[in-house]
Amino acid sequence: MGDLQEAVREFLAQKRLAVAGVSREGNLPANLIFRKLKDSGYEVFPVNPNAAEVEGVSCYPDLGSVPVALEGVVVATPPGAAEDLVRECAVLGISRVWMHRSLGTGSVSAEALKLCREKGIAVIPGACPMMFVEPVDLGHRCLRWLLGGLGKLPEPEGFPDQE
Repeated sequence: MGDLQEAVREFLAQKRLAVAGVSREGNLPANLIFRKLKDSGYEVFPVNPNAAEVEGVSCYPDLGSVPVALEGVVVATPPGAAEDLVRECAVLGISRVWMHRSLGTGSVSAEALKLCREKGIAVIPGACPMMFVEPVDLGHRCLRWLLGGLGKLPEPEGFPDQE
């Protein structure tokens, strides 16, 4: 998990992030991640093409609509949307992507991973930021331990400390 720890540290060192896949209902993993990052001091922007407001703040229909330069994107959408988000990251010069997954398929897509490689975008293909953003709650701490023990934590690609 050493490489993953370094990639997580590098991703979370960025302070201006977007979370794609937030919901107006507030009950999706993307919303929990958005709240956790916001509560932890990040400048975080929700992205959902079908919502004008989420969690009491303006929501953006796409990454290009966010009014500041983003340093990273958490993708917490169905896997089919991940490839388009990675394309948008490439166009906008966003060089870090974290595709959410805890249990199940999550947001990871083979096509999106291939595109990250082609475009030089550093990617964490799985796991949940909630397992790493301090303070980590007991449930996510246990999940990180369990997934690590089962060898189910991802191998990140393209982060500078891995070269």
